[in-house]
Amino acid sequence: MRHCFVVRGFSLCLTILGLWLLSAAPRLAWASTPSASPKDNEQVSVDSSAEEAFDPSKVILHHIADAHDWHLYDHTDAEGVVHPVSIPLPILLWCQGTLHAMMSSAFDHGHARPVSKGLTFQMDEHGHISEASGLRVLDFSITKNVASMLLSVVLLVWIFGSVARSYARSEQRLPGGLARFLEPIILFVRDDIARPNIGEHRYQRYMPYLLTAFFFIWINNLLGLLPTGANLTGNIAVSLVLAVFTMVITNWSGNKHYWGHIFKPHVPLWLYPIMVPVELVGIISKPIALTIRLFANITAGHIIILSLISLIFIFKSMAMAPVSLAFVLFMECLEMLVAVLQAYVFTLLSALFIGLATAEPEANDHH
Repeated sequence: MRHCFVVRGFSLCLTILGLWLLSAAPRLAWASTPSASPKDNEQVSVDSSAEEAFDPSKVILHHIADAHDWHLYDHTDAEGVVHPVSIPLPILLWCQGTLHAMMSSAFDHGHARPVSKGLTFQMDEHGHISEASGLRVLDFSITKNVASMLLSVVLLVWIFGSVARSYARSEQRLPGGLARFLEPIILFVRDDIARPNIGEHRYQRYMPYLLTAFFFIWINNLLGLLPTGANLTGNIAVSLVLAVFTMVITNWSGNKHYWGHIFKPHVPLWLYPIMVPVELVGIISKPIALTIRLFANITAGHIIILSLISLIFIFKSMAMAPVSLAFVLFMECLEMLVAVLQAYVFTLLSALFIGLATAEPEANDHH
């Protein structure tokens, strides 16, 4: 069966989603810190007498938080001084009606105060950028999470664009390669998620969004497992925007039966002041549940893995390394399962909410 129309619709919807997240994610970010605070970037001597106690919380919070640059590793020179190695990202600031553009390297991890068009900007230890004289600054920078999101969007558009071309070229024969690998997954989303929950005659309309949500979450979950990967789906801003998409599509598609159940429930009239607010709260509670579920599960996985690795440095013993690495390997395998499971759960609940909003009433509903 041809899925060319589904894949092309998915690619278009994915591009729109990426552009909208690009503008929303920086402003909604719940925690934004630089790749390393000024205190952390001070020259550290390898002299054991001056060595400070290892604080795993700083490492963990630094990894799961957003940043203005993409930190790769720390380099120690011949004198024992640690230098962070990172990829600078664009800084876009709107102040006094003027756009100020620079790279994050201009701040030197918070140590420098670059000047742009007569204005001096500074970065605090939490990565917040302000103007030295107190002028209002709007930050539209391409942070690490936004860069990771754009990378995943480009990757997914390339993957599914090649799949669509593969189906277009194959007339009577089955496509091979990547298309053959992804076809069972697309059929799974269609036959086991969309069709039974939305309905036989309505599911095709929502397939582009469901495929977008499933593969976007899945791929970003996998990218986040890389050592230098960004915690994109573990950022509450991203999970919130995805949940808002589901809420908007659900309520926009709601029929008279759906809205009648909210504003005119089948209860005695004196219960309306109680039931109507409860039903209205239910509209908001569904996307909140989607947001917290995705955000909490992905973030918890990152914290557990980093905590297990930190045990080696807390106990300062190589005997702890095999035990710690064994548990880390187990958690990494478990997180690969969680990556696809969370994508499945989000897509399944989205399809369920849409199906409840578009379902037609049965003849014997009120008997």
